[in-house]
Amino acid sequence: MRENEWTDSIKELLQAADFDENIYFDTLNKIPYAQEILSYDLSFKKNKENTMLFETDLLVYEKDKSIKPRIIIEAKVNNISTHDAITYSYKAQTHKNVTPYLRYGIMMGNRKHYPLPGRLFRHGTNFDFMISFRGFILSDEEKVAFIELIKQEISYSRKIEKMIYDSRYKNRKHYYILQKKLHLEEM
Repeated sequence: MRENEWTDSIKELLQAADFDENIYFDTLNKIPYAQEILSYDLSFKKNKENTMLFETDLLVYEKDKSIKPRIIIEAKVNNISTHDAITYSYKAQTHKNVTPYLRYGIMMGNRKHYPLPGRLFRHGTNFDFMISFRGFILSDEEKVAFIELIKQEISYSRKIEKMIYDSRYKNRKHYYILQKKLHLEEM
């Protein structure tokens, strides 16, 4: 199975799951990774700008009166090279520079008995999550774990957005601890 076909099957799996009614899934969307201001007017307000886009494998987004990208997931089948890990980690960071509440992950399919590769741990520092599936068709256990992971990541995206953009309000929540936990599951 080709990577795009597999990613489409994962999209269909997510669409059939129980998510909020305003959560959508799509493949091969082009999402901004850079916003350049090319010139300003005489009051230093942006006059001309340029937006640069990267195509994403799988996009999870919220749509109501506007679209808010919540999660981008890179997809790889069979294996991943060190170059891939470095490139995708860089893409994750550039996307987060434009959309700071965005969550970014990588999913690997048809990995058989192999775990997540060490090169992802070393070079994938900008990923918020990594998941490896044994085959192209997810087991029931993999489906449940993946759907729960996506629900958590949507929640994290919303919380990060609120923390960032409500930080100047007097009646905002006053946090005193922020910890990014490490969660590992063995095969």
